[in-house]
Amino acid sequence: MPSSRRPTYTSANRAGGPGNPGRPAGRPDPGSQVDTGQQEAVRPAAPMPAADIISASRSLPDPGASVPGPPVPAAPGSGKPARAARLALPGWRRARHQSNGAGTAANVVAFPEPKSKRRRRNLLVAVSTIAVLVAVVLAAAIYSPILALREVSVSGTKLLAPDQVQAALSPLQGKPLPQISKDDVSRLLEPLVQVESVAILARPPSGLAVTVRERVPVALVKQGEQYQLVDVDGVRLATTADPASVALPVIDGGAGTIGQDLFLATANVLAALPADVLAKLSNASAQSVDAVELKLVDGQTIVWGNASEKELKAKVLAALLKAPVDPKNPVKVYDVSVPRHPVTR
Repeated sequence: MPSSRRPTYTSANRAGGPGNPGRPAGRPDPGSQVDTGQQEAVRPAAPMPAADIISASRSLPDPGASVPGPPVPAAPGSGKPARAARLALPGWRRARHQSNGAGTAANVVAFPEPKSKRRRRNLLVAVSTIAVLVAVVLAAAIYSPILALREVSVSGTKLLAPDQVQAALSPLQGKPLPQISKDDVSRLLEPLVQVESVAILARPPSGLAVTVRERVPVALVKQGEQYQLVDVDGVRLATTADPASVALPVIDGGAGTIGQDLFLATANVLAALPADVLAKLSNASAQSVDAVELKLVDGQTIVWGNASEKELKAKVLAALLKAPVDPKNPVKVYDVSVPRHPVTR
């Protein structure tokens, strides 16, 4: 009796089940029989369209690359790993490194320079340029022969003649004005004892104005037949043979006779007097530093005392000399040794 079982076909190219990964899900294995209640014959599976075939691939590692492993200890005697134990990068990482190295220049994005940085650079350039220009101008002014000194004008002299000051400053002729300082002028005028201080003013292109402040004579000191003008420090400023030609009191004996301390005490008193009072004095003397006396041309005596409160004493004396005088009872002595309680007699 012929069998009702249809022959089954097995295709090596047909997708299968677990043994054949390409077999579509849900289809029975062609190599096995399906036992159902109705004993249906298994028909051969129709070939799948090419578009329905799903394939997957997996990239294998580069055969020439080695898998990184744990670090290998350094070779004895050297601080570096052994050459044979060095590990290479995987193929994909090595390719990435190579692509990064080759395309670095192409992948760099150039950003615009910040405005603050550009302004700072421009400011530095401008300041440097101005500094160089100023330095050049100063150098030209300091060393240029155009500003060489040729003319000196002198003012403020009474005891000295302007020619004396100009002669003392002759070494400065031809020197550029920017190189002439006040110290240079003062040093050249030191031999002129009448000069106490000096001020200078450059008048380009070749002029120099010199203002001299002279020492102020406060008294005459008789030396033989001559009278010497001295200031408050006892510096001899000039000489005259006629004391009447100079409205200054005569200090009896001078520093050589009464001593330096008494001379300075008397000179300080004379320096404190106003010019109109000083012009009325005949002479001055001192028995001690606390007993300075002055004589007026009218024969009156002024008891000054010591050199303390000399400004107040000078004001009180000036007021007493301006007070009305009684012809029947003239004043012979003005005592201002105690300026807040002056006495006349």
